[in-house]
Amino acid sequence: MKSMEQELQCPVCKDIVKQPIVLPCLHSVCLMCASEVLIQSGYPQPELPPEPNSPASTPNMRSPRQMRRPMPKSDRVDRLLRSGSGTYPGRRRKDGPPPLMLFPCAPCGRDVELGERGLAECMRNLALERIVERYRHTVSLGSVAVMCQFCKPPQALEATKGCADCRASFCNECFKLYHPWGTPRAQHEHVQPTLNFRPKVLTCPEHDQERLQYYCKSCQMLLCSLCKLRRVHAGHKIAPVTQAYQTLKDKITKELNYILSNQDMVLTQITQLESAVTQTEVNSVSAKEQLSHCVKEIMALLTERQTMLAQALEGSRQRRADALSSQVAEKRSLLEHAGLMAFTQELLKENDPSSFVHAARITHNRLAQSIESMQHFALSADPSFRHFQLDISRELKLLTDLNFIQAPFAPVIDTQRTLAYDQLFLCWRLPQDSTPAWHFSVEFRRRGVVPGGGARGGIRGGLAAARWGWQRLEEVTGTCAVIDRLEMDSVYVLRVRGCNKAGFGEYSEEVYLHTPPAPVLNFYLDSRWGLHADRLVVSKEQRCARSVPGLSLLQAADRALTSCHLTADLLVGDVAITQGRHYWACSVEPGSYLVKVGVGLESKLQEWFHLPQDMASPRFDPDSGHDSGAEDSSDSPPPFAFLTMGMGKIYLPSSVNSHHCNANYRESGFTNGNGPSSPTGVTYPLPPRLGVCLDFEKGRVTFYDAHSLRPLWEGPVDCSAPVCPAFCFIGGGALQLQELVANRNANQTPVRRVTIQSRVTKLN
Repeated sequence: MKSMEQELQCPVCKDIVKQPIVLPCLHSVCLMCASEVLIQSGYPQPELPPEPNSPASTPNMRSPRQMRRPMPKSDRVDRLLRSGSGTYPGRRRKDGPPPLMLFPCAPCGRDVELGERGLAECMRNLALERIVERYRHTVSLGSVAVMCQFCKPPQALEATKGCADCRASFCNECFKLYHPWGTPRAQHEHVQPTLNFRPKVLTCPEHDQERLQYYCKSCQMLLCSLCKLRRVHAGHKIAPVTQAYQTLKDKITKELNYILSNQDMVLTQITQLESAVTQTEVNSVSAKEQLSHCVKEIMALLTERQTMLAQALEGSRQRRADALSSQVAEKRSLLEHAGLMAFTQELLKENDPSSFVHAARITHNRLAQSIESMQHFALSADPSFRHFQLDISRELKLLTDLNFIQAPFAPVIDTQRTLAYDQLFLCWRLPQDSTPAWHFSVEFRRRGVVPGGGARGGIRGGLAAARWGWQRLEEVTGTCAVIDRLEMDSVYVLRVRGCNKAGFGEYSEEVYLHTPPAPVLNFYLDSRWGLHADRLVVSKEQRCARSVPGLSLLQAADRALTSCHLTADLLVGDVAITQGRHYWACSVEPGSYLVKVGVGLESKLQEWFHLPQDMASPRFDPDSGHDSGAEDSSDSPPPFAFLTMGMGKIYLPSSVNSHHCNANYRESGFTNGNGPSSPTGVTYPLPPRLGVCLDFEKGRVTFYDAHSLRPLWEGPVDCSAPVCPAFCFIGGGALQLQELVANRNANQTPVRRVTIQSRVTKLN
């Protein structure tokens, strides 16, 4: 039991706790230590009760008259505590509330808010007091007797009983004297003799004498019957304290049994930790040796560089000294009785003209050079060594910043480029001040799924998935990754971290991606029928289309203004769907006038749009605004279904089938904006990408916000024959099909094909 002493220590005084109180962070400290900490922090000194072992608290120090008075009540400590720190005697009601008290909790490493009433908000930890008392009796006070507090010394006898109401220990005679039969004192509770008495039960710190009978699960705090009625706990989950006691006791019992039944695991982990401690010491010594070796290499390189630079400096000095010495010798030869002057004077004594001329030419040249040197005197070498100064500011900065290598910082996910389509495409970057990464580790998991079993909801399922469900892509060298073979219509959680010589860095923030509800259908735009080249332009890759009002619309301007007619151009996909569920996505330019996206029967589309026809303007269309052909027959499903987009808005028709989807879209945070709202439909801001899901067997088509996979509208469509994706342009506009993640780096020539795809359960 002695090994338990660490659990009973006060984090402030590092001794066994005395009169412990529970802080809001659930740590326990001595009442006196908490008071001293608050005083050191500048708060007023609280009024504290005397310690149980102090002379002032023992009855044998009182006068005989005081001994006849009733003993203090059992809640004296608590009432004094409530009137202590955090209250200001004499404070008037109109005065403002006292400032909040902050207690620096050592185990938490942060300041804990005590509230306006300070320590009065903290209740005593009676359970810990009982544990401490049993520990002291077992370890320290097993052979020390508790003396009677009412016997006169030196005839004091050993106490045999304790009274919880009188808060004192008695021998047999004194107990009979102070608890006579037939009096209320005879009903006091008898306990074992002790030097530390405490209240029988916890009472509310705000409502005196009110027992704490309830537990608020939302606030995680004990309540009395009056606190339960407060508005702050309205709607909270409140249970009787007995129920909370039994629940918490069962949980602790299970946890204790689990740990006790897995002692081998604990011993194994202790062995691993001890090995890690040993390895830490060994590795630290190795790191110190490596540090010393690196510093020695730097010093050796500096010494070598110093020698090389000193040699260069000495060579330059020697050359300059030689040049200046030669110049000095030349100048000295020009003195009157030395060198060239003496020779010239002797040469002038020659009287033979031919001999003089023959010998004087070289002397003449030397004298001319000397005169030129005298008139334009300059040093033959620069005596200064200015260009031999070293600029070591950059090197000093490098040495100042010399530090151990750091692991990469947490990467930043590029949400603009990250998407979920046929595969998951994750893109990221490192912060500017981060150290480089050798490679990255990408981790992902399906949300709410435990490997080896089905989905598990709630917090427990999320924790289990977070613990066991992570899958990894190791050693990704770039700043993007592609993840395939994923489940359809599932939410995946992704994160990434970098690695270098220092090891792995911190994880990025988790990003959630929703996979499409059906297999992704890859197709291209078929421009071979129903296309006006002067108004509709398809890109070379046949994945983008732009409608530009051309000359034909200009020529029909009179008819367009008088009859309110516009020209519609249709594009279809080069696939025909005959079975299964399929999903595709596209994006519409926000500045487009009107663009319709949907599906339709291939035969009907060829029949109605094979030749360019005029289409009534939607501003004067008497139907519901949804071009589904529902007016033709009330029983059979429409041959095609479109959603209309234009001018930064999307129009969602109102119907029984679309009510739920529209409600979901409203809950997602979108507002109606400035668009009209009527029983026939409603407008919303245009999403960045629009997704279309066709269920051929059910004859249903659903439109999604492809960015969040929220459904926008759902309706029927005739699937009695092959169905094609279709796009209709009215006026200027642009549209682009979502490119497959798998084909981002592949250059493929589009080929006309008819797809017959079977049901699959995974994205390819």
